[in-house]
Amino acid sequence: MKVKVGDKVKILAGKDKGKEGKVTVTLKNKDRVVVEGINIVKKHM
Repeated sequence: MKVKVGDKVKILAGKDKGKEGKVTVTLKNKDRVVVEGINIVKKHM
């Protein structure tokens, strides 16, 4: 992954499109990152 903790990223798709935030955690095994202040993944039970 080329994105590292502390990098500033911009959301390109979804309801949060256009927002910016800082990467707090990288999940390499799932190819995902956690961005401060942005809710990307939702789970419905």
